[in-house]
Amino acid sequence: MAKLDARRIAGFLADPGAARVVLIFGEDGGLVRERADALARAVAGEDPFRLVEIPREAAARDAGLLAAEAATPALTGGRRLVRVRDATDALANAAKAALAGGGPGVVLLEAGALDGRKGLRAALEKAGPEAAVIACYAETGAALEASIAALLREFGVAADPPALAWMAQRLGEDRAVMRRECEKLALYVGAGGRVTEEDALASLAEGSALDLDAALLAATEGDAARADRALDAAFAEGAAAVQVVRGALRHVQRLEAAALAVAKGSSARDAVEGLRPPVFFKSRPAFERALRLWRPDTLSAAGAALLEAERAIKTTGMPAEAVARAAVLGLAREAVRARRG
Repeated sequence: MAKLDARRIAGFLADPGAARVVLIFGEDGGLVRERADALARAVAGEDPFRLVEIPREAAARDAGLLAAEAATPALTGGRRLVRVRDATDALANAAKAALAGGGPGVVLLEAGALDGRKGLRAALEKAGPEAAVIACYAETGAALEASIAALLREFGVAADPPALAWMAQRLGEDRAVMRRECEKLALYVGAGGRVTEEDALASLAEGSALDLDAALLAATEGDAARADRALDAAFAEGAAAVQVVRGALRHVQRLEAAALAVAKGSSARDAVEGLRPPVFFKSRPAFERALRLWRPDTLSAAGAALLEAERAIKTTGMPAEAVARAAVLGLAREAVRARRG
């Protein structure tokens, strides 16, 4: 079995079959916990006598401890789950011993990012059908939208596709955050309700994100003063300089994609409506106005300048907020030149 692909994960978590050692790892800690909890429920149910948690340090000191715990019958019968959180490569030998041990129990190891070339992950990926390895990476695009829709269904609500697209742009960092925000949104619209873009904005939008959006739209329309004020607000709300520059780059890249569509004969409106994820409905008029000012080549040059700004923030020691502000206001100056030209 070893490494599971995405299509098999849900079925495995519901029924791990003959697996004896399961490693769930990855950069998305919230998704690691969610999948580990699902497996724990599938194996041990709600019976506290069928679940035992072993500290990582204890398992690393005694390589036979996990195997012994997995082989110990549960007092109430049924399969036992032995859980270790924050696992590291120091548990590679303990995992091998558990695979070779007896008894029906399942050892569940939860970990952050692991090197696949050595240690714990390599030991289990090379093992036979008694081992399973599940990677948890941050989702993007359609997969992320589908996960958000599934979480909302858990809480008894549905969502319009544009609302899912907007949420995917805001909630993609951590599964635990995503679950918490989806629960909050479900409470906002009520059981059986349907989430619209307006609902998502009202319930989930953070001040810094909205202010940054406003700054970027103003800049690419050529309104430097409004962009500067919105940047002040974004920084005051906690926006980081790198976040501002990366947001500006994404904005410019989307404008460039639309500008290329216009160059091929699309109208500005059709080009904007064709972007995926879609432009947030309240931003579309300003986005279209900006699009009419920019050519694909000037947007490409603007993107290169923003990449250089990010490099400067990371390597030169210059004041980060000043670099980010100059980069955004540079977009405004370019838009003014385009309007005059």
